Amino acid sequence: MTTEEHRGIRSYKEDRERYAGFYALSQQSENPEIRVAGRLAKFVSEARDTILTAHEEGRPFVNNNYCTAPEITEAMDIPWLMLYEAPFMAVSVEGLSDQIDETGAMGLGTDLCTAIRSSIYYVEKDLVPVPSAVIGFIFPCDGMPMLHQVIKHSKTWGHIPMFCPDPPYFNDDRSIDYFANELKKMTAFLEKETGAKLDMDRLREVVEESDRQYLLWQEYNELRRAVPCPHGYGLGGPMCFAVSQMFKVGHKDGTEWFQNLVDLTEEKVEKGIGAVEKEKIRLFWFDIMPSGFIFEFMPWLEEEFGAVVVMDMFGNHPYTTIDTSDEQEIWRGLAKRGLFDTPMVRQAMGPAEGFVDDLVRIVKDYQIDVVVWPGHMGHKETQGTFGIMREACRELGVPFMDIRMDIFDRRYTTPDQIKDKFARFFAGIGVG
Repeated sequence: MTTEEHRGIRSYKEDRERYAGFYALSQQSENPEIRVAGRLAKFVSEARDTILTAHEEGRPFVNNNYCTAPEITEAMDIPWLMLYEAPFMAVSVEGLSDQIDETGAMGLGTDLCTAIRSSIYYVEKDLVPVPSAVIGFIFPCDGMPMLHQVIKHSKTWGHIPMFCPDPPYFNDDRSIDYFANELKKMTAFLEKETGAKLDMDRLREVVEESDRQYLLWQEYNELRRAVPCPHGYGLGGPMCFAVSQMFKVGHKDGTEWFQNLVDLTEEKVEKGIGAVEKEKIRLFWFDIMPSGFIFEFMPWLEEEFGAVVVMDMFGNHPYTTIDTSDEQEIWRGLAKRGLFDTPMVRQAMGPAEGFVDDLVRIVKDYQIDVVVWPGHMGHKETQGTFGIMREACRELGVPFMDIRMDIFDRRYTTPDQIKDKFARFFAGIGVG
């Protein structure tokens, strides 16, 4: 099979041009916030180009993940892609519903998380370039190992060497030390399979630049506490996550992006300008945003009710900087970040105390009026915390809304049905 015949390569070339076009269009706007948001499209395009260039030059590239220390692959100068990003990026491509339907034709149960089903689809249909090695992402949920089983039985991916860092359950120092050792094993695996070598001085540089991004993100999140909130769903939040943990990990242009975001937001806060003309309801969306129909649903919330998503799961900032003065502390800091701080993993791994602590802190710090629990159908591991969250909100005196939806598939609970739920809920609690 030639390079041009592989669908994954063609898909990445199309993505590279598509996102480059999005970026170019955004830079024509007179609105500086649109230009800042548009730079994320540039970062995606550049990431695609990095993989394509490695492929064309016959150099190794790997699959890695946001919670398995991407700082390491960056420091080793190994191009990397994240297979699990596929369903999230697919929202910009027509035919997502058809792709979801095809996973059923492949024999995958509809009770399996749509993100995992879609990732399996991308492997089976050769829609992602085939890497030289795979770093597995087998946590936080029980469904993730199924994706890796599919990879091992795939005709095109089955021969690829794979290493899966083993995540411990408890959030304690022993777990950090254990996972730090797993990251060291992962690094040895990458060195063997790619020929690249890790230089600790280079890793220190990447981690320090990454820390600068996290500190600016924290500064930005402090600005989001303002009333009115300067941004809703459209800027910040998940974009901060994407820049710092997916597309510009430890890169200076990623840090520059954060600084621009902070500067623009400070100006809005100083002028008292909010995301909407008249903010009425401050929402905490305690899960992933509804990727499958976000641009249809979220503007409706803001325009119809003055309801602004002040904070969400991927916008949450529980991160701490890493002590780079000691080599072992670098490993421990990366382990802590991957196990305890990153979204989804933070919410679904370990005891429920951390989950509830985040909820209580955000409600208080951001003056939340309503906590929204989307209840994504794939997040079964967190369904057991539903009653705990509801009780915590009752004690805080904050209404708790439970939707039950599929954040990718608009047919599971349609946007109109969700809108009706919000309208009735707001009417019932006397807000809006």
